[in-house]
Amino acid sequence: MSVLVETTLGELVVDLYVDACPLATRNFLKLCKTKYYNNVLFFNVQENFMVQAGDPTGTGKGGMSIYGQLYGEQARFFDDEVRPQLKHNKKGLLGMANTGPNTNGSQFYITTRAEDLEYLDGKHTIFGEVAEGMDVLDKINALFVDKEYRPYQDVRIKHTYILEDPFPDPELLQVPPESPKRERPEEETVEVRLAADEKLDDDEGRTEEEIEKSLREKEAKSRAVVLEMIGDLPDADVKPPEEVLFVCKLNAVTESEDLDMAFCRFGPCKSEVIRDSKTGESLCYAFIEFQEKSHCEEAYFKMNNVLLDDRRIKVDFSQSVSKLWNKFKRRPWEKHSKGDGDPYASEKRSRLDVGKNLRLKQTGRQGDFDLKSGSSQQVIPP
Repeated sequence: MSVLVETTLGELVVDLYVDACPLATRNFLKLCKTKYYNNVLFFNVQENFMVQAGDPTGTGKGGMSIYGQLYGEQARFFDDEVRPQLKHNKKGLLGMANTGPNTNGSQFYITTRAEDLEYLDGKHTIFGEVAEGMDVLDKINALFVDKEYRPYQDVRIKHTYILEDPFPDPELLQVPPESPKRERPEEETVEVRLAADEKLDDDEGRTEEEIEKSLREKEAKSRAVVLEMIGDLPDADVKPPEEVLFVCKLNAVTESEDLDMAFCRFGPCKSEVIRDSKTGESLCYAFIEFQEKSHCEEAYFKMNNVLLDDRRIKVDFSQSVSKLWNKFKRRPWEKHSKGDGDPYASEKRSRLDVGKNLRLKQTGRQGDFDLKSGSSQQVIPP
């Protein structure tokens, strides 16, 4: 005996244990038939433990069995059907949520792991299992949740379709002619969150080139934020100066004066060959700063791949912001002078300080906590 449960993330087909648990399976089938579960939330999702639904209020404190709807408040709950042959020993089992013995209503849960669930045996009625749609169950299991285990995105049961029902309908059972046209149950009291069908994928509809460009921009932004946090940038959105060129693949004998002579024909400039702080030997790259952006651009186009001191040099726009940072913060070994910030006022230039790697540590996973139902919530020890 099977039911197709259509959720906002896909479809589940569940097989019911009608012979072993006639009360629970009849309750589930008739609630499905009366559209009781339509649009109710998966309000309790504990990763690799279970997912819970069946409460129209969305709080874990509501819901009523089909017997209560037919015969009144005194029949709100029905008795347990704990069977020794039915164990919590696999993923995808359907069980009745309760707050104690014989307090079964409309709420149910589906297990999302197979191990270490023995402590639930003898306390909850197992009345079915997922036959198809384990991938959908995995999607629900992977939802991001708050501290109360409610998903940040509303995932709902859209419809239930009974594939086979061996139980005759009670005389008082009222079956609606069509599914209710509502976005959520009238009894629901929790706040609305992200729409169940709202797309969270920012990459949808974009080309691979656009996605790759976006990823590079996000990565560069995150690195800049880290550098700002550890003190290597004055601001995460700072940009390198547009008047500075970076020159590499220099001959070790090339001096700053040689570069001044080679580049000064484009406009007034100041060159600095970067040297080892201990040995004073050239590191074979340099920075050249112009007074005008146009001079810098002209030098870039005309000097790249030029032969200088028997070396074919490479010229590019500088990505260094160390000079801008000097205006905001001084390191202990850097000198203060009247001409600070003016590259033409002093021969002394600061060195670029490279920050160390910043690593984030991942915290450990939490265990199982609680299974909600009824007027209170039951605490289940892990």
